[in-house]
Amino acid sequence: MEKTYNPTSIEQTLYQRWEEAGYFKPHGDTSKDAYSIMIPPPNVTGSLHMGHAFQDSIMDTLIRCERMKGKNTLWQVGTDHAGIATQMVVERKIAAEEGKTKHDYGRDAFIDKIWEWKGESGGTITKQLRRLGASVDWDRERFTMDAGLSNAVQEVFVRLYQDDLIYRGKRLVNWDPKLHTAISDLEVENKDKKGHMWHFRYPLADGVKTAEGKDYIVVATTRPETVLGDTGVAVNPEDPRYKNLIGKDIILPIVDRRIPIVADEHADMEKGTGCVKITPAHDFNDYEVGKRHQLPMINVLTFDANIRDAAEVFNSNGEPSDVYSTDIPAAYQGLERFAARKAVVAEMESLGLLDEIKDHDLTVPYGDRGGVVIEPMLTDQWYVRAATLAEPAVKAVEDGDIQFVPKQYENMYFSWMRDIQDWCISRQLWWGHRIPAWYDNDGNVYVGRTEEEVREQNNLAPVVVLRQDDDVLDTWFSSALWTFGTLGWPEETPELKTFHPSDVLVTGFDIIFFWVARMIMMTMHFCKDENGKPQVPFKTVYVTGLIRDENGDKMSKSKGNVLDPIDMIDGIDLESLVAKRCGNMMQPQLAKKIEKDTRKTFENGIEPYGTDALRFTLAAMASTGRDINWDMKRLEGYRNFCNKLWNASRYVLMNTEDQDCGFAEGAELEYSLADKWIESQFELAAKEFNAHIENFRLDMAANTLYEFIWNQFCDWYLELTKPVLWKGTEAKQRATRRTLITVLEKTLRLAHPVIPYITESIWQSVKPLVEGVEGETIMTQALPQFDENNFDQKALDDIEWVKQFITCIRNLRAEYDIAPSVPLSVMLKADSVDAKRLADNLAVLSALGKLEEVKVLAEGEATPACATALVGKSTLMIPMAGLIDKDAELARLDKEVAKTHGEIKRIEGKLNNQGFVAKAPEAVVAAERAKLEGYQETLVKLEEQKATIAAL
Repeated sequence: MEKTYNPTSIEQTLYQRWEEAGYFKPHGDTSKDAYSIMIPPPNVTGSLHMGHAFQDSIMDTLIRCERMKGKNTLWQVGTDHAGIATQMVVERKIAAEEGKTKHDYGRDAFIDKIWEWKGESGGTITKQLRRLGASVDWDRERFTMDAGLSNAVQEVFVRLYQDDLIYRGKRLVNWDPKLHTAISDLEVENKDKKGHMWHFRYPLADGVKTAEGKDYIVVATTRPETVLGDTGVAVNPEDPRYKNLIGKDIILPIVDRRIPIVADEHADMEKGTGCVKITPAHDFNDYEVGKRHQLPMINVLTFDANIRDAAEVFNSNGEPSDVYSTDIPAAYQGLERFAARKAVVAEMESLGLLDEIKDHDLTVPYGDRGGVVIEPMLTDQWYVRAATLAEPAVKAVEDGDIQFVPKQYENMYFSWMRDIQDWCISRQLWWGHRIPAWYDNDGNVYVGRTEEEVREQNNLAPVVVLRQDDDVLDTWFSSALWTFGTLGWPEETPELKTFHPSDVLVTGFDIIFFWVARMIMMTMHFCKDENGKPQVPFKTVYVTGLIRDENGDKMSKSKGNVLDPIDMIDGIDLESLVAKRCGNMMQPQLAKKIEKDTRKTFENGIEPYGTDALRFTLAAMASTGRDINWDMKRLEGYRNFCNKLWNASRYVLMNTEDQDCGFAEGAELEYSLADKWIESQFELAAKEFNAHIENFRLDMAANTLYEFIWNQFCDWYLELTKPVLWKGTEAKQRATRRTLITVLEKTLRLAHPVIPYITESIWQSVKPLVEGVEGETIMTQALPQFDENNFDQKALDDIEWVKQFITCIRNLRAEYDIAPSVPLSVMLKADSVDAKRLADNLAVLSALGKLEEVKVLAEGEATPACATALVGKSTLMIPMAGLIDKDAELARLDKEVAKTHGEIKRIEGKLNNQGFVAKAPEAVVAAERAKLEGYQETLVKLEEQKATIAAL
């Protein structure tokens, strides 16, 4: 082993060796239990971010654990074609490089261009996964647009259509005017904005008056441009102000349209004027009101969100209607929507119909990809009847066939699934799975796997011209088939039989609706076991938290607070980090702030920490909470942990290589108490680690490893071996060497799933020294399990007493400023159990505590002035005479007492200041109170020390 741990020198070489040797593949022995995880397919446009690194490290830990248990494991890898994101990337590319649009290419040529881009640039994230140590089966890598998955998508669409679970209808959707496609509710980002509420007077028809004698009613709107599409006004049926108006009409200003006043509880008597304008073609709530009252729908916007030259008029079923004129005043035709808003307000004011304008807080919907305000748009789209599919999917979670971890996320799942709306699955894009539906010139629709199948099934003559639907399917439609589509469905493949259902899905809470729920619905509809019972896609959904920056803010490029996992693995200099964070900032002021913050936080850039330190940090943070604040100090601490393991392993190897480790037949072995203790400590660690992994508490599993390796093995056991290795008998030395190397080998196996590189590297040096250890790689060795035969409770109790004894000696030296080199005489008031422990371990205690004499006191024996400490039920005493300069020590303690009094006074002043307590964050106030308690405890100890020394 090299003297210094250098992760960059070992990681990529090791990974290449693992992959080439085929260690990541299922071993194929179907007599053994199978275990599978399907990786959430990252976007083909993407690169590894902290969320990926977090979840992929968790999945890799789980899969490595199960592989080491001998199971037939598959970690399925693949990427998503990411319809909108990928099309945007390539459209920008051809615009920047060639000055062209997709229309210059045409559909087929543009799609070819996307495939070309995918071949050249679409594999970034899979390369980065290798850097993370992901032990996925690369030979089975899938892409949601590959031939097999495209076939599965087509099959699912056709079958759902045949089962009357897919239909085409004209309904309101979230429309992105920039991208020219429908998007789902889940892809809408709502932003709080300052805006206005305009109050307009709508004249009553036929001389009708309100209860107050007015010939108009007042409606309030935040979107005046939609006035052009109003087809009704709603009032609450219980509102006394308007009861006499229900069933009457108003004359809509500007377009001179007669529209009815309807009674509907959507109108809130306590809100605004109590009158609500109804625009069914341009508002989701209005759409539902319109349905209830059979109000016509008038679409006044183009797909660009400009005012149309002529309106589209439909009845409440979405069929063309001539109930209203399609005329739109010439002054509005072609106006951009927000320009039209100003024009409507201006005209209403000129007509004397603008009642008032109020400031108003708005929640405005934006497309998360296009970044523009979303319009509710009346369009023809394809829908899945989700409620039917949701019933068995809800029952699967209710019955425990699928478990959520943490369990509270079941409530989030249920709340959405029990009120699920039909799913709009069509997108107006070119990149994606084209909908397998064809239309003839009469508008008839035919669904089938191919045009040939459509013609054959419907007996269509060759002269009938068919045109395939231009739309593609929502990306989440294809990814909903991920668990079974990747295994060869609709064919009954051996892989499908072996690895489905998968065991666990690791995902974030933010895509429970996007993906998790849809996978459950689709899988249970299409996959059945041999008894015909619907299969679930996975048995457990492990929901991780989101990784935020050190201030608790969500990481985003626009905030400039993103951390790249690869930068933490390889390191990055400060200038490159600044350029990376500020390079795409459009706002100079924001770029300056981000640069300043980056230079302050990362004065020297980011040094290389290596993959294992990153993985261990992520595991240690994998609690069941929703939010996880990233902490570079923890990363540094766990890099030190890796160094500690490396250096401890070098110590073990230096004391065991070319030495007799007691593996020869008949070798005399005399195990020390420390040897028995560390074996028992290891068994406890193995038991705890496996239990935590089983319960998806990777944070606690990581803590178990840290506690055992750092505190028990490296700090205590290695120190306890030194007296034996230096002065022990041959039989004791042989036993200690054997324990050192065998416990290290087992420890490496236990830690391997979390920190694979360093454990493999050390194991290759350790393996030749341990009898019976065979194999080329640690990853196919057995994961240690609790073995009662190696567990000795007495050894645990005795060494805990020894550790406490030595710790007390060291603490008293530090407390009274006695140098470690000064030999001590100590006395012990002890019962028979502790007296025996002292006698059995005297050599170790004397060596590690630097003791020249240890005396067990008789009952009632007088003692001089001593510094004392409790060791179990015994009292440890150190006579202080001659060890310290009494006057100098008292003077030193007086200074410490004065300093501590000063700190107490300062903090009490802060906490007694009501202004500070009222304004400071709660966490800051709590921290000050904790400091005060700490100083008060310190003061008590200092006074006790003074009393002891004064008595000398």
